[in-house]
Amino acid sequence: MSIRLVTFDLDDTLWDVAPVMNSAEATLREWLAVNAAQLGPVPIEHLWAIRARLMEQDPMLKHRLSELRRRILLHALIDAGYPATEAAELAEAGFQVFLHARHQVSLFPEVHPTLEALANRFILGVLTNGNADVRRLGLADYFQFALCAEELGIGKPDPKPFQEALKRARVDAREAVHIGDHPSDDIAGARRAGLHAIWFNPARKPWEGEEAPSQIIHSLAELPAVLTHL
Repeated sequence: MSIRLVTFDLDDTLWDVAPVMNSAEATLREWLAVNAAQLGPVPIEHLWAIRARLMEQDPMLKHRLSELRRRILLHALIDAGYPATEAAELAEAGFQVFLHARHQVSLFPEVHPTLEALANRFILGVLTNGNADVRRLGLADYFQFALCAEELGIGKPDPKPFQEALKRARVDAREAVHIGDHPSDDIAGARRAGLHAIWFNPARKPWEGEEAPSQIIHSLAELPAVLTHL
């Protein structure tokens, strides 16, 4: 049975996420220093304590990263003495500053050529646990759908995101392959849902996951050829 559906992870699969997040965090801190001076330099331990408290109250926030960040900001601002209404306005404005910076990614050079090569041969989709939006990245035209944990209420490696992708594409699991960097979320999750799974491993790390990938690639440029042999 030939492959019809190809789904992609985003962070650390189409771009290197660490510098993006570091820059976005710095941008948010600078914005808060100007617009919420009363907050001051909040110790990271305080933010983690707020996060832990929120997660204990609502464990499903681990799949809703945008909402979690909004709430952390809100509680930090309230703790700093801002009235609730003002804190909510500042939290939302700060989150939007962060979200804009979070989308200032540097795509791997092979992304556009690879997606162009695949878009006319396969149904392409996105499965992400993060809050990056392909529409804000100029990639939406390549994909027929994009599923994120925030909207689904559950993330990889749970089988539900993969099952929803199969439903959207109207294909059997044996006709689908998922590409990602994470051994558990992407590879084990896809394999347990019955899909093929390709491990994107540019650093050439040794495999230490539980469910072995169907194939391993070190560059996205390898993907079109690999897909013809699945």
